[in-house]
Amino acid sequence: MALAGGTLALAAPSQAASVTPSAKVLTGSHPSWATAKADQGAVSAETVTAATVYLAGQDPAGLAAYAKAVSTPGNAAYGKFLTAAQAKAKYLATPAQIQAVKSWLTSAGLTVTSATDHAVSVSGKTSAIQKAFGTQLHQYKVDGKKVNAPTKDAVVPASVSALISGVVGLTGTAPTVQPQSVSVKNTIASGAKSSDGLATTATCSDYWGQKAATGGPLGYTKKTTYDECSFQPSQLRQAYGITASGLTGKGATVAIVDAYGSSTMLADANQFSTNHGDKAFKSGQYSEVVTPDQWNSEDLCGGADGWAGEEALDVEMVHGLAPDANVVYVGANSCQDSDLSAALANIVDNHLADVVSNSWDGLMHSTSGDESAAQIAAYEQIFEQGATEGMGFDFSSGDCGDNSPAAAATGVNCDSTTTRAQAAYPASDPWATDVGGTALAVSSKKGTYGFETDMGTLRSVLSTDGTSWTPFPGAFYFGGGGGTSEDFAQPWYQSWTVPNSLSHTLMTGAKSKTAQRVTPDVAMNGDLYTSVLVGMSDGAPYSEGGYGGTSVSAPEFSAVQADAIQAQHGRPIGFANPEIYLKAGSSAFTDVINKTTKPGQEPLNAIYDAGIISGSLRVRLVAFGRDYGLAATKGYDDATGVGSPTEAYLNSFRYGW
Repeated sequence: MALAGGTLALAAPSQAASVTPSAKVLTGSHPSWATAKADQGAVSAETVTAATVYLAGQDPAGLAAYAKAVSTPGNAAYGKFLTAAQAKAKYLATPAQIQAVKSWLTSAGLTVTSATDHAVSVSGKTSAIQKAFGTQLHQYKVDGKKVNAPTKDAVVPASVSALISGVVGLTGTAPTVQPQSVSVKNTIASGAKSSDGLATTATCSDYWGQKAATGGPLGYTKKTTYDECSFQPSQLRQAYGITASGLTGKGATVAIVDAYGSSTMLADANQFSTNHGDKAFKSGQYSEVVTPDQWNSEDLCGGADGWAGEEALDVEMVHGLAPDANVVYVGANSCQDSDLSAALANIVDNHLADVVSNSWDGLMHSTSGDESAAQIAAYEQIFEQGATEGMGFDFSSGDCGDNSPAAAATGVNCDSTTTRAQAAYPASDPWATDVGGTALAVSSKKGTYGFETDMGTLRSVLSTDGTSWTPFPGAFYFGGGGGTSEDFAQPWYQSWTVPNSLSHTLMTGAKSKTAQRVTPDVAMNGDLYTSVLVGMSDGAPYSEGGYGGTSVSAPEFSAVQADAIQAQHGRPIGFANPEIYLKAGSSAFTDVINKTTKPGQEPLNAIYDAGIISGSLRVRLVAFGRDYGLAATKGYDDATGVGSPTEAYLNSFRYGW
């Protein structure tokens, strides 16, 4: 797949005869795991299969070129954004092209279930699928299960070959994503003071190093303190310079995309805000786009209940750090790529927001197959269209370090189907802003910035008799994602900042002759043990608890972008990465560098004490700044990117530097 971002030249008018279209093989639509050895025979003729055909649009190369030009400071087209109507009319499929694709599909016996400027979705029996796509459907045994798949790559006829970028859904396994957050319970209270032993009620420090933890076994250092209490939005605003800037996101709109939708989101967000001295949403400031009658794959995705905490986290973080920004929640109908990309397409087609926050991610390479070229092309069309309209897409980088099988062996929020160390997707796409994680330490109860280290923790458990930590040193438990992509070439905006040692070294250790995309781009607080408070009910009694993950980081940065839009008097930022890398190394970002306690280079560490739960004292020893396979070092790095934004970052938009 050719990636946008390289140089493009307009061809001179040609005198040559036009080229007759030919049938098109959709490379990659036959998965690598569908081998002859695994073949279990033909799919039943009565089996109904649903598929999504993605449309190439009128001018894919032109869309990518304009998205780059309009996003790059110094280009003559910089900031000359199109309206959604202009972008669709110029670059997306025409009504005639959409009708041509629909006619081809229905002539094969398929039923069109939906159609947009981006895709046509269909369903039909095996014979109709096979007729339309020129391949047979068989069952294959994969990981002990029978899964449907084409016996060879699908083929589309010459009459529509130029109109189609790919198809998904022919295989029985559809890639899914997961929320990049984990809840930590019992982190709210300041707790009781320890006496002869570790505290037996939930205990935490109001700021880094405040409360000494005594009575426990020796850890990494002779003296250890209780972990920080979960942060409130006011502390985060103070730490990242938002309070000092006076900005509130007024005039900007942030869209949040997750799966499904909470039944009590607005009420929960308002209660959370007022509980912590902030303003509730004004009338009309919060809106939702959800279609419960179309929700699907709830068993596979965890359903609405499984995503309610993620939604609450995202909405409350955006509102907390940009309290006057408008927020629109767009709930995808499942956690599958086709539904998530449909939600994103709705946002760009109707220009619902200036910034889009996405606290979910998946793998490019897993035991169930690789992310398809068709789905990647569909995402990139949406991202590029958004860029032409002045819209940026922020994604969580993940919570499993380098996503290697070794990290997944002990990581609490890892995908066990990973096949190798890799950057997550869509975060690693060159047209996405990949937001990594840090562990934030504040130096006062108010939230004065202390320091940050990378989001990566080792965890040890207090033994039953309270005399030792197991294991010690701790095992990897949680860490921000990042690394060098083997799938995407280096985008233009990284060439002046990312060290060659990173861009030419893949995460497997292999050397790349070409420079590759490296992630993350920026980072903000997200560590599980520097958690943030979240309030939710969704049918249960309202409660608050601590959450961590780059699911925290992404909406934090989206809120910062909303504040920055206000700083430049409402002018959209659009695709942020070129601007971010131009400001790298300046006061706009704090260069996050892993810290140790020295002198023996012991890691920063603290004790997480949840008190007595089910009759046992739940205590953990946590070492910070120990991401798996990634590290925060001086300058750009693959754990925290260019660093975390500061007040100067916001002021750079106010004063135009």
